[in-house]
Amino acid sequence: MKAKKSTQNINIIKIESNVSSQYIQPLRVFYTQNGKEKTWDFVKTHDSVACLLYHTQKEAFLLVKQFRPPVYLHNRSDGFTYEMCAGILDKNKSLEQTMQEEILEECGYDVAIENIEKITSFYTGVGFAGSKQTLYFAAIDESMKKHGGGGVEEEEIELFFLPISEVKKFMCDEKAAKTPGVLFSIFWFFENKSY
Repeated sequence: MKAKKSTQNINIIKIESNVSSQYIQPLRVFYTQNGKEKTWDFVKTHDSVACLLYHTQKEAFLLVKQFRPPVYLHNRSDGFTYEMCAGILDKNKSLEQTMQEEILEECGYDVAIENIEKITSFYTGVGFAGSKQTLYFAAIDESMKKHGGGGVEEEEIELFFLPISEVKKFMCDEKAAKTPGVLFSIFWFFENKSY
């Protein structure tokens, strides 16, 4: 499967140091390990949730495609990544409530909380952030669709249906930037689900 190029026009205006953000906080920790003094720079950030969505009628995973400036700046690709529907834990809501809200906002499907199944949790960016992500799975169909998705406010999220027949090719396509969580969740799906 060949990942298609996005038609969005991206233009980096400038890059500057950021010392004030509602999403991240750069910090330096001073500590001792086995009696030796050490320092480590890291970024304090929110924990998050992500969900692998499987559309039973289309026999396809529903992923989101969006521009990620760090990916663009790091390797000068087009900067678009294929990810699971996800969101940060920055509101006074349970993980499942946050996941349900993100599925509706980003993808347009209204999934009942009891149908959002936990897969596992793991830590991301352990060398620079160490935040925790909890993975979920949910089956969807067109009866659950409420709108076209795309996110809220300034989000520009494209929906991407990945047919089961093209999954193996997609997983090995290094030109399609994807997160480890996507790969792990797809493996989990094939080990644990049968549709």
